[in-house]
Amino acid sequence: MTSENLPRLFVTGASGQLGCLVIRELLKRVPASSVVAGVRSPDHDVARQFSEQGIEIRVADYSRPDTLSAAFDGVDRLLLISSTAGNDRIAQHQNVINAAKAANVGLLAYTSLLHADTSTSGLGEDHKSTEAALRASGLPFVLLRHGWYTENHLASVQPALQYGAVIGSAGKGRFSSATRADYAEADAVVLTANGQAGRIYELAGDESYDLTELADTIATAANKPITYQDMPKAKFKQTLIGMGLPDGLAELISESDIGASKGELEDNGRQLSALIGRRTKPYRQVIEAEISAA
Repeated sequence: MTSENLPRLFVTGASGQLGCLVIRELLKRVPASSVVAGVRSPDHDVARQFSEQGIEIRVADYSRPDTLSAAFDGVDRLLLISSTAGNDRIAQHQNVINAAKAANVGLLAYTSLLHADTSTSGLGEDHKSTEAALRASGLPFVLLRHGWYTENHLASVQPALQYGAVIGSAGKGRFSSATRADYAEADAVVLTANGQAGRIYELAGDESYDLTELADTIATAANKPITYQDMPKAKFKQTLIGMGLPDGLAELISESDIGASKGELEDNGRQLSALIGRRTKPYRQVIEAEISAA
């Protein structure tokens, strides 16, 4: 198949942490001329770097529907990376879905949440609503249900080293985490593969751990005593706010811990490693690298 016959692949939120990694993985599989990067501002440094690599840049702002219809013109497959816009998330996702349908996009891949259909968290509700909107749209779609990012726990490392404790509300709940790069590679694999419409992927790391094990890992790597301190969600959230986290992020983290305590962030299906053809990166390596670099 010549490059002219390859499907046109569009990545929304391309200048974000996940989007950049997805673009990188796509370039390992298809020529740059097949990739379109959707960004809010073409003047962003990352957008300029994409352009220098031969990737087409188009403005695609979730909150501005007028930018989306033109952005999706001629697109065969589109990756909708879920928004971080809090209360506006569902409306923004609906804007993308409407525009993709109007542009006759052949496949929409959506980065949902692990076990979104059974999740009890507020974040899960947003993903359920988006999945329902996709089903109602009539668009061919594939669900890429992402689990916990190992990088989310890196924020616990320096406070743990300072205060001698990892704090949380997860109890003995386990996290089947993987790195953002692992998830991005899986997203790129699906976006470049045929026959994906209707599929649901529950993506999670090959190994799981609870926060006591995370504390032990930090302790071993740093050679100092670290324990896990479990606390009620409200206290945990307020502690995070006191450490300087915005209210929305503190709510997300504390809510996720409660979900983990109910088993919602653990998965042993290994669909992620099956997609990328290798084991996911062990969380211990990520933690050890963080401490070594400090």
